[in-house]
Amino acid sequence: MYPRSTAPRGRSAHHNGLYPRSPAFQRYDYNHLSPPGIDSFQVPSLEGLPTYQWNPPPPPSPVHYPPTPAVTNRRKRQNEEYEYRSPVVKRQRVDASSHPLIGPPLSQVHPPYHPTQAPAGSSRSDFDNSYPSPCSHPIPQLSPHPQVPVVPDGSSSLQAYANDKLSGQMVELFEACQQQVSDLIRKETLRAHLQTDIQRVYAVARLYLTGSSMNGLGCRSSDADLCLVIREKKRCDPIQVLSVLQKMFRSLSYVEKIQLIRAKVPILRFRERGSDLEFDLNVNNTVGIRNTFLLRSYAYADLRIRPMILVIKKWARHNQINDASKGTLSSYALVLMVLNYLQTLKDPVLPSLQRDFPNCFDPLMDIDLVPLGPLPIPPFVSTNQSSLGELLLGFLRYYALGFSWDKQVISVREARTLSKNGSREWRNKYICVEEPFERNNVARAVHENPKFEAIKAQFAESWRILQQRKDLNSILPVRAIINKESSRR
Repeated sequence: MYPRSTAPRGRSAHHNGLYPRSPAFQRYDYNHLSPPGIDSFQVPSLEGLPTYQWNPPPPPSPVHYPPTPAVTNRRKRQNEEYEYRSPVVKRQRVDASSHPLIGPPLSQVHPPYHPTQAPAGSSRSDFDNSYPSPCSHPIPQLSPHPQVPVVPDGSSSLQAYANDKLSGQMVELFEACQQQVSDLIRKETLRAHLQTDIQRVYAVARLYLTGSSMNGLGCRSSDADLCLVIREKKRCDPIQVLSVLQKMFRSLSYVEKIQLIRAKVPILRFRERGSDLEFDLNVNNTVGIRNTFLLRSYAYADLRIRPMILVIKKWARHNQINDASKGTLSSYALVLMVLNYLQTLKDPVLPSLQRDFPNCFDPLMDIDLVPLGPLPIPPFVSTNQSSLGELLLGFLRYYALGFSWDKQVISVREARTLSKNGSREWRNKYICVEEPFERNNVARAVHENPKFEAIKAQFAESWRILQQRKDLNSILPVRAIINKESSRR
């Protein structure tokens, strides 16, 4: 369990038919406009669902990136700035006047929105083994039916990693709690209606669903994150925009409990009327769109990632160490901690996608092209065949005994831990987790020693108990959580 700067690639199991090709490496249609039969979820009962309208403009001529080597440790760094630049995408600014709008204006008339009507019915298409290069900027053709991302059924394949009681309990919890297609459709339906209403005030605005709802790491009770992108000549003030929206939202019949939260990243929090589905809307925080697709690529890189992260998030929430507003870890920080642990094993479960495929996750890539970025990444299949239970025990032990909180920085970008070295960014911070694009500390909410000590103690105590009993119920009320998830929505 030692940091490694490179991650070996095992022989692809896809050729043996062990499990289907991951949608993270397929033609993933974020704007719900790809042709039928290509990673699509056809929903015949939802012909009226508004399309996402994420249409990148075509370039003057096709351009292709040069091939990227699997290991790129020899890239030079200058002043800790991002050294990789896309050959065809120049630095873009959200408020640049030269920016085109994100997709054409909405022209269709939406039916009245009824929050209590839950869409149902779907059929799954076969995976397509080809995908376009993001450099060709394809313009999707309108499909006769709205589509949402494929949610693969990996339960049968997961059984290969669940040959013990603890692992089986993790699979059971995951299958009961993971976000369903109907949950995502419901969030997307409200997003589309909100975008239409917002465009009456901000004609150049586009509203995007981000976070766990889109990255494959959400559960049935997950709230929804929204990013409102406004491109104007003059940089807009998020607080001012959210204040305007707060007043406007009060006139909408399908939202309620509207609250403006003046945090470092200000948000407008509200609920779908008559339900407990909560939304957090921010303005121009586009890094959330970038990390949505980075985490989605990691989430589907190995079958064990999504169950493991869901269980760990439930564990952290149950033990009160997963609430940034109360000085503990955010869900984003927790996810990065899990990914980095899996990257730094002696036999890694995950590589560094940003290091191995820098062009696919260029932090300066135009936001329109971000959904297409991960498409050319080939599948990664680890030679590590540890069960889910073994990985969970290893995760708890690593942060209880193996990780040096006072010396190390968690870096998913580098697939290793970095040294604090007295850097101003990490100085006097209890927990250091690097944001993969902005490189700041996403664990900065942990700023009090008692909370930090409580987090460390929880890792140690849970590892000790789970090591002895090998029963997930010893650290987490599995049945109670499943029942709670089933009663939501």
